[in-house]
Amino acid sequence: MKTFQLTAEPRTDLGKKAAKAIRKENKIPVVLNGGEIITLPYDKELKAGEKIVEIGNGKGLITTDLVVSQDAVRKLVYTPDIYAIELTVNGETRMAVLKDIQFHPVKDTIMHIDLLEVNDKKPVAIEVPVKLEGHAEGVKAGGKLTLSMKKIRVKAVYTEIPERVVINVDHLGLGKTLQIGELHFEGLELMNAKNAVVCAVQLTRAARGAQANANS
Repeated sequence: MKTFQLTAEPRTDLGKKAAKAIRKENKIPVVLNGGEIITLPYDKELKAGEKIVEIGNGKGLITTDLVVSQDAVRKLVYTPDIYAIELTVNGETRMAVLKDIQFHPVKDTIMHIDLLEVNDKKPVAIEVPVKLEGHAEGVKAGGKLTLSMKKIRVKAVYTEIPERVVINVDHLGLGKTLQIGELHFEGLELMNAKNAVVCAVQLTRAARGAQANANS
């Protein structure tokens, strides 16, 4: 994955009223999830923006509330590419990936962003763009190649996740589909349903006519 550098400020004033004020300043509330798992009670001092979320069994998770500017994340959000985010807060750098974005239902502006902290030991699930390569046999026979899944959900440590998954369609015949269960990529676990159709070569009117003539 490419790396995207992002600088954020800790957010200490929480609540809907504070979030509304942040957005008026052309900024976005952000939550960094997936931080350090701790044993409760926790007696160490938390940094600015950090809070503890209980996850059961006497354990807790440290998450961090942040603020970023709209301009700072524009190239991160409005792109088909995926990034490993080099997130700098108070001079400290942590690696993260984009987990979720909430848009305004009318204005389509960004209302909230969730990031997921990552490292080179714990696998993470993320959607990766699909790129088809080759010339399908079915297309040569008059069919039309269609892409049903623009992204595939994969699981791996973030350093092993590619910018896109490349699928060769040379042997895809007329009227045939390619499903998730037929794919394999070294080091990646595919998370979508095995029978989910990634791409297909659909029969066109011309291809149906050619088939009918061949069988007559």
